Amino acid sequence: MHVLPKDRKVSVNAQAGADNKRELCELVNGGVVPGLLGYVDGAPAGWISFGRRADYAKLARSRIMKPVDQREVWSVVCSFVARRYRGMGVQHRLLEAAVRCAADQGARILEAYPVDKSERSHDEFMFFGSRTLYEHAGFTEVVRRSPTRVVMRRELSPSAQHHERREDP
Repeated sequence: MHVLPKDRKVSVNAQAGADNKRELCELVNGGVVPGLLGYVDGAPAGWISFGRRADYAKLARSRIMKPVDQREVWSVVCSFVARRYRGMGVQHRLLEAAVRCAADQGARILEAYPVDKSERSHDEFMFFGSRTLYEHAGFTEVVRRSPTRVVMRRELSPSAQHHERREDP
């Protein structure tokens, strides 16, 4: 447990960032690959974090992101593109790659918790991505628990490689 001196104030976001970093390190140290990095001309341009919903305990405690039903889902929990690469389609390509990667790993449903910018929203939550980003990728709204936040899902088809049987010679 991290204790701050009484005279030092910290914002909720700063403490949440430290907690998130610790939890991310625990996932990685446990062998979980929590997402994908995107590159433009060899330079890192962005990332998308996703995985089995069960790997992200905070989702169950969230008023917005709590489970919709008992189905096993994978969740997209963060998406980011560096400012200099925005407007180039990087985030769309990252999401497409995450959809393929999740399907390749056997996921049947991919869920996301984007911001609906058609309503007034604080930019601080844009790391979840926008509703239109997910709509363009074939996600549909399954529940709205806030005027600006929705839960969206996309049913995934099993990858062809999961159905191929390789016979040993």
